[in-house]
Amino acid sequence: MRVSTKAALERDPEGSRRVGLLELFFDLVYVVALALISRHLAAHHTWTGALQSLLLLMAMWWVWSITAFLTDLYDPQQISIKLITVTVMLGSLLMASTLPRAFTEYGLIFACAYVGIHFSRGLFLVPLLHGQKAQGRAIRIFFWFALSAVPWILGGLADDPTSRAGLWALALALDYGAFSLGYPTPLLGRLPKTQYNVTAEHLAERYQQFIIIALGDAILVIGLTFSRTEFDLGRSLGFVVSFASTLLLWRIYSHRAGEVLPLAIGSVVETRRFFQVAPYTHLAMVGGIVVTAAGFEIVLHDPVGNTGWGMVLVLLGGPVLFLVGRSRFEYEVFGRVSLSRIVALLILGLMTPAMIFLPPVAIATGAMLVLAGMAAADTARSWGRVPEQPSPPV
Repeated sequence: MRVSTKAALERDPEGSRRVGLLELFFDLVYVVALALISRHLAAHHTWTGALQSLLLLMAMWWVWSITAFLTDLYDPQQISIKLITVTVMLGSLLMASTLPRAFTEYGLIFACAYVGIHFSRGLFLVPLLHGQKAQGRAIRIFFWFALSAVPWILGGLADDPTSRAGLWALALALDYGAFSLGYPTPLLGRLPKTQYNVTAEHLAERYQQFIIIALGDAILVIGLTFSRTEFDLGRSLGFVVSFASTLLLWRIYSHRAGEVLPLAIGSVVETRRFFQVAPYTHLAMVGGIVVTAAGFEIVLHDPVGNTGWGMVLVLLGGPVLFLVGRSRFEYEVFGRVSLSRIVALLILGLMTPAMIFLPPVAIATGAMLVLAGMAAADTARSWGRVPEQPSPPV
């Protein structure tokens, strides 16, 4: 382990690009977080529950994303960066622990943990980077997190869940919007393009690993829920369908676009677009997996029970959200979207009205068959052909 120095804090372009063990250890917190968010949505499959789950997921995802950028832009083997990572991990675990009651009695703790993570990182990095160009980047990011801290804390103090959701939505809009705009800051302006130099192999691997974490959440939900139920015919069918759907989501993500993501990022002279778009495409895919996992819990709990519109939207909305993110992801890698993605989205949309008359396990089976058809189309299209190389849009 090297001692931090101002000259060596940023990642060496010629150094190791592998993901460190501490980063993998850090990700374990998000297994807990995603599982709790899935459970929250399964128990509250209403518009209010969906909004709350979305806000919680966006908050957890943003902590992870900014930390992934931190370990990509700076040398993750430096003691200072390791300390920041461990501190963020502790704060993330606290956030995850409050998720089930973030919209009741633990809202302020959740908000303070989120704000504390970003504040402590900024207060540590800004003086540490004194005299370096990267200090301007740290100041810009710290400035915007300081602004968003106000609605975060006010939301935590609010007694009404609706007011809390509105204030937290405003806070997340500031956090996500500032990132998209390049953190425009008084006297400093936006981040210059030279501050978007990412390590393609490392950052791509981090996103791939988080998709695996999300799929791990789905597997965890399937196993835990099935273990608490009777192994009757309906639940056994739901078990098989849930596992097959998870396997298909992995296949659809990894097929070509997921495999060549490092090459795609490295082939673009202007890396700023990938730096800014990748968090949103992967958020959509992770969100789709989390919603799908919530659907698995519903199916395994009562596979042939009465179906409401909330159940229908969860069971079909998960695959739809995943495919929307996957389509945009594919566009960023190859500069086009496969016809199979569009057809699958149309089929899922057209079948939605009739699903209210079917039991949950039948709806899940229908969604699984659509995913299977898309995976088969992907395999048929690439069978015997030279692997397609990345061709991002200009």
